[in-house]
Amino acid sequence: MNRRTLGQGLEVSAQGLGCMGMSEFYGVGDDAESIATIHEALDAGVDFLDTADMYGPFTNEELVGRAIEGRRDDVILATKFGNQRGPDGSFIRINGTPQYVLEACEASLRRLGVDVIDLYYQHRVDRTVPIEETWGAMKSLVEAGKVRHLGISEASSATIERAHAVHPVSALQSEYSLWSRDPEDGVLDTCRRLGVGFVAYSPLGRGFLTNEVSNREGSSDGDFRKNQPRFSGEAYEQNLTLLANLEAIARSKGATVAQLALAWVLSRGPDVVPIPGTKRRTWLQENIAADDIVLSDDDVTALEAAIPRDAVAGDRYVAAGMKNLNA
Repeated sequence: MNRRTLGQGLEVSAQGLGCMGMSEFYGVGDDAESIATIHEALDAGVDFLDTADMYGPFTNEELVGRAIEGRRDDVILATKFGNQRGPDGSFIRINGTPQYVLEACEASLRRLGVDVIDLYYQHRVDRTVPIEETWGAMKSLVEAGKVRHLGISEASSATIERAHAVHPVSALQSEYSLWSRDPEDGVLDTCRRLGVGFVAYSPLGRGFLTNEVSNREGSSDGDFRKNQPRFSGEAYEQNLTLLANLEAIARSKGATVAQLALAWVLSRGPDVVPIPGTKRRTWLQENIAADDIVLSDDDVTALEAAIPRDAVAGDRYVAAGMKNLNA
C-alpha cells in the first residue's frame, strides 16, 4: 500500500478503512467478520482506521479497540467527537463546548483502550460555540499528550481558517466522490493553501458506486440509505442511468466500478486520502486493488463525463443533515 501525508507530518496509508458500517447505519453487523476485516487491512498495509464516538453509538470505538489490541503500533487511529448521542441512540445535539470536548476525548480513549489518539476530529461544527473555543480545548488535548493531530469534518473554508489559526488542522474530512464533488467549490483549495490534508469519506457514494446491487440498496431495515434522497424514488432511478455509464468504462478497463471510483479519488492529488468503509474482507481486497490503478488524463475525463457533477439527483442527506454541512 502506498503512503500519503496529511497536514504537517501525519503519514498514513493511501487508503484508509472506514469502520462506521461495522456497527451501525448499514444494516446488521458481524463483529467477528469486522475484526477479521480490520486485521486483514492492517496486514495489507492499510493502517489508517476511522471511527467516531457516535457510531453505535459508542460500540464502534469498542469494536475497533478490540481489533487493535496488541497491534497499536501498526495503526494510525482516527476518531471524532461532536455528534452527541444518548445511550439509547437518540441524537442530543451537535456539541462543541470545551468541557464536552475534554469529556468526549476521555471516553473515546477508554473505549478504544489506548493512551493517545493519532487524529481527533470535530465531527460537525457547533454553530452555537465559537470555533476558537472548541479548538482551544482540542489544542489542550494535544498539549496534554492525549491527541497527536487535529482535524475537522464538513467545515467551510472560513471555519477551517479560524480553526487553523488556533492550532494547525491536519485534515479536513468531508464527503468526496464522483457523485459528491462539493469540496471542489473552494474548500479543497483552502486546504491546499493552508497545508491541510483531505480525507474523503464515502468515496464509493455510500456503496452506490459499486457493481453489487446489495451494496447500493442495502439488505435490511437498519440501512439508513433507504431514507436518503439519492437512494429514493425517481432520484434513485435517474442515478442508476449514470451508474450504467460508469459500468461500461469499468468493463473496458477490466476493473470494477468501485476500483475506478476509488482510483478517481486517489488521482485528485497526493494530499487526498479516501477511507472506503466495509465490514467484509471480500470488499476490502477489491478496494485495496484500486491502489494499483493509474488513470490517464483521458481516463479522468471519461469518468467525469460518465457522472457529470451536476447530473446526480437528490441531496446527500435529508434536510436536517444538510443543515450541518459546510458549517
